[in-house]
Amino acid sequence: MAKKIGALVLLVLAAVTVRTLFFDHRSGDYNAFLLRWYEFIEQNGGWRALRHEFANYNAPYLYLLVVLSYLPVPPLIGIKAISVVFDFVLAYFAYRIVDLRYPGRWWPVAAGAVVVFLPTVVLNSSMWAQADSSYSAFALGGLYFALRHRPYLSCAFFGLALAFKLQAIFLFPVLLVLVLGKRVPWRALLLVPGVYLVLDVPALLIGADPVPLLTIYATQTETYGQLTLNAPNAYQFLTGASGTAVLKAVGVALTGLLVLGGIIAVLARATELTTTRIVLLATVSSLLVPFLLPAMHERYFFLADVLTVVAAFCLPRVLWPLPILTQFASLFSYLPYLTPGSALATVDFRVLAMVMLAALVLAVWVTVEQVRTPVARLSGSSAAASRGS
Repeated sequence: MAKKIGALVLLVLAAVTVRTLFFDHRSGDYNAFLLRWYEFIEQNGGWRALRHEFANYNAPYLYLLVVLSYLPVPPLIGIKAISVVFDFVLAYFAYRIVDLRYPGRWWPVAAGAVVVFLPTVVLNSSMWAQADSSYSAFALGGLYFALRHRPYLSCAFFGLALAFKLQAIFLFPVLLVLVLGKRVPWRALLLVPGVYLVLDVPALLIGADPVPLLTIYATQTETYGQLTLNAPNAYQFLTGASGTAVLKAVGVALTGLLVLGGIIAVLARATELTTTRIVLLATVSSLLVPFLLPAMHERYFFLADVLTVVAAFCLPRVLWPLPILTQFASLFSYLPYLTPGSALATVDFRVLAMVMLAALVLAVWVTVEQVRTPVARLSGSSAAASRGS
């Protein structure tokens, strides 16, 4: 135990040190959005600023900016520190999920370490000043508690994830499978909108207009007209196409049909929802939805970046290439924005889309094989670990 604690302390210190190397970078998003929101809060009375419409993020993240405005911390450092804290929460839940398969061993520590040092995780928080680790940490927490047969806590965490960012819905197909498969009771689902609404109450009490606050995500979906915003997905092959509105509608419909078809296929086989299978389904969902949905940013594969690592630790012999493919596509889609003009920022996005497609195909293939194979026939320790929780 002492060795493990010592290793964890060293990992945390190393992860923090790596992130500080990027803390002085001011990204375009920081200058155009985050800094302006922080300054608006400072200039309009801290908490009282929440009565105004000044940001396109939901209230919970703005609460953190309000708290930061009262602290003697430079906004650039403080905003990035918020995201870095969530990086560690994210790595913790990755560790806990893998620990369900390898309890008491070093593999869970290794999984958490890989997640916290993933290039996209590091750059997203410490260089970009984005907070994709916030909703992803809570979404992974929701998945973990579902695996632990704690459905109410699971749905509460999914509610927290949704309250921070809409992209939490990328895992909602898995939540629906868990409900229809009777792993999560229907009434537990009430906690998802319940937690979301409760977290908006402080802003409403301060005087925020309820209509724009409660429709913030509907407004976000109408913000961008492009088919893709540097996302390594299917729309990289349609960037010059006309009829964008029609293509977007077709993309949304196709995504919905494929997700629904996958859910029906899993339930039709009366598949036993083991730990490994649930992790695989979550991984496929986190890859499939942003790959097929239009108007996706490059950062929207953040959940997939993390879950592919978790899945690879669950089935290392067949899935070891999965996080490598996903990370390659995600990282090189980040670089044109973070390091414009650099040699590393010149990879053709159609190549990145093909790499991400390869990751999706691999994840789907392995998941189908796992779902089709009875638990009793799963080989050796794989079967034992899958039955374990």
